[in-house]
Amino acid sequence: MKLRIILMVLSLLAFLSATAGGYLYYSSLKESAFKEAERQAVARLEMIKTNLSSLLSEHRKSVRTLAGMKEVSRYLLNPDPVNIIDANDILDHFKDSLDIEVCYLIDSKGNTTASSNRNDADSFVGHNFSFRPYFTEAIQNKPATYLALGTTSKKRGAYYSYPVYGREGDKPAGVTVIKVSIQMIEKELSLSPDEILLVTDPHGIIFISNRNDWIYNSITNLSADEIDFVAASRQFGEGPWHWNGLTIVNDKFAKDSHGNGYLMNRTEIEDYPGWRVVHLRSLAAISKVVSDPLLRITGPIVLALTVLIGISVFFLYGKATEEISLRRSVENALRESEERYRSLYNNTPAMLHSVDPDGRLVSVSEHWLDVMGYERHEVIGKMITDFFSEESRKFAREVVIPEFFKKGYYKDAQYRFVKKNGEEMDMILSAIGDRDSGGKIIRSLAVSIDVTERNRAEEALKIAKEELSRYSKDLELQVKKRTREITGILENIPAVVYTKDLKGCYILVNSRYEELFKVKIEEIRGKTDYEILPEETADLFRNSDIIVLERKLGCQFTENIKHEEGIHTYISVKFPLFDEAGSINGICAILTDITALKKAQDQLRRLSGSIIESQEKERFAIARELHDELGQVLTALRMDSVWMYERLKESDKKAALRALSMCDLVDKNIQDVRNMAIRLRPGVLDDLGLVDALEWYTSDFERRTGITCIFEHYNVPALSETIATASYRITQESLTNMARHAGANRVDVILRFESGILTLVVSDNGKGFNISELGESEGLGVAGMRERAVLAGGVVEVQSFPEKGTKVSFTVQIDDQIRSL
Repeated sequence: MKLRIILMVLSLLAFLSATAGGYLYYSSLKESAFKEAERQAVARLEMIKTNLSSLLSEHRKSVRTLAGMKEVSRYLLNPDPVNIIDANDILDHFKDSLDIEVCYLIDSKGNTTASSNRNDADSFVGHNFSFRPYFTEAIQNKPATYLALGTTSKKRGAYYSYPVYGREGDKPAGVTVIKVSIQMIEKELSLSPDEILLVTDPHGIIFISNRNDWIYNSITNLSADEIDFVAASRQFGEGPWHWNGLTIVNDKFAKDSHGNGYLMNRTEIEDYPGWRVVHLRSLAAISKVVSDPLLRITGPIVLALTVLIGISVFFLYGKATEEISLRRSVENALRESEERYRSLYNNTPAMLHSVDPDGRLVSVSEHWLDVMGYERHEVIGKMITDFFSEESRKFAREVVIPEFFKKGYYKDAQYRFVKKNGEEMDMILSAIGDRDSGGKIIRSLAVSIDVTERNRAEEALKIAKEELSRYSKDLELQVKKRTREITGILENIPAVVYTKDLKGCYILVNSRYEELFKVKIEEIRGKTDYEILPEETADLFRNSDIIVLERKLGCQFTENIKHEEGIHTYISVKFPLFDEAGSINGICAILTDITALKKAQDQLRRLSGSIIESQEKERFAIARELHDELGQVLTALRMDSVWMYERLKESDKKAALRALSMCDLVDKNIQDVRNMAIRLRPGVLDDLGLVDALEWYTSDFERRTGITCIFEHYNVPALSETIATASYRITQESLTNMARHAGANRVDVILRFESGILTLVVSDNGKGFNISELGESEGLGVAGMRERAVLAGGVVEVQSFPEKGTKVSFTVQIDDQIRSL
């Protein structure tokens, strides 16, 4: 042990001596290196300043020369198309010759009128730069240079401006500007990797730098007034101009946000008041200049001394420590093994315990205590069977423990443990014996697994299986019952029912289908319509099936199917069938024979037509009688009244006045009779046609009701008497209903013929009504209109909503019913 201390002290002294000498030597070299670095930095800054000043003033003469070109002044004085071509040529020539970013001309109002980048996406032409200082100074006869970020191109640049004079002694007609890219200037500076160059404006905003991440940042925190001033100038874009984290320690040193130190030198730029060049050189790089040569010289010496000392110490120390190291390694391995065992025993997520040959607990794991709810002192020394249920305790004493001591192990013993709170747990226990050198079991190591939840799950699963079995049987009985019910419906329903898959192959047909088409389900299952039905019927079925599949909705069709006794008419309701995923997997159809109903409807329609025709004839006859008979009598009566007035006006004035009053009354009756005859059957409808009849009737309607009635007609041909009469009566009924119920102040009647279809629309702006709430008596007029439309081969549609008016539409196909003129 003493030898080790002596060797350690000698080694430490040698190391301290070498370290002290090296430190003194390093400090001396470092001081010299910093002085030399400072001298070089000053010289380097002056050189950079000179180069930068030269680069920034390089194009002053060029812009002056450009301003003196006659093409430029001529264009600013007379900006016609010929002069702008010459001016653009000059600008392009200067740009290409000087290898600069852009040349452009600004008129006296600050508008850019010509530019070498006129064809680029970021062209300056049309932009106003009157806010730029380089313009405001040049237009006042002061050539200017300016550093800024382009508001249009978004590129940094140095701007050179010079006034352009039209005539000698005149004010400037405009300004020429040359813009040079700052990136080109930065490339010319040739900076080394360990130095940083910053060119800052009077507020400290970095405009030029070889550190791209510092550009547009500030070397100081700007005040709110400074930020507002910079933003108003628009010199460096829209900001923000964050502080770059550079802290100026003193006039010679600075430190960035990462703690890196720099040797700092600053100087101002000529002709740019307030602008500075800041040169930073990394202190780490300067130190490296000292450390690298030192390491090259002293490194091998120090290494050799270290190796020599190390070999000596190792040789002398090795023998003395060999035995100690060996002993320590054995002790550590034993300790680690014991700690691993204890950690595994106490932290494993299983119930572990050990018992002695008497069955008393000598150790338990932490998990065993947590599960059982005991403290360690409450269980150590107790019999393991004290924690069993009575049944498990008996099983352990009579079976498990004897067999364990006989074999030295026992697997999967099923016990019931009792927790401290009295709760019982189902456990599976496996144990192995730990023997002494004589082979006698001195204790056991047992693992217990809680299977309470598993047993409960197994019991629940057993109950669930029984419930599922009962439910399956009930479901099977219900399915059989529903199957019998559906089968009974399909067998006894008078309608035709069938189902098909997406390919049109039959899956199911009912007995009515089999009866009508003389087939059996076994014969047609899996076949299509074309394999079992006539082609005409198959086409009819397949086309309607395709419509349902495309629309993915239930549809209703009227289908005429040929049977042996003749053609039958069916109302066919077809709808898609969906699978569990919501996808269509088939189609179902229900066909109801309406042949008898159709015949009854046709007979009723013929009867209705006959009645309406008789009504029209009767109206015509009554109108003729009113006009011919009663009209003639009233005319004769009027003539007699006039004769009486003429005979009595001199002899009996009172009787003459009575005769004149009788004449007026007869005139009124004659007019009423004429109106009644016209409303019963207007002669204009028979003599001049539907258009003139409706023209007369709408005018008469407006006169009688005071409701504005507008009639419009388009391309109406000569029509059959049936269609003309139906159209007239529908219009008559519609206007009558609107006058009675609508409360409208305007009615529109439109008659139009287009593409073989005659359309009549009667609409109002009245209060409207709910069609579903139309009373029985009120609905007779609508029913009459529909009946007339059907007899004419057309259809009437009534649309109405509360407060939105009413519209009655009558449409009829008349291609084959146009009367020849």
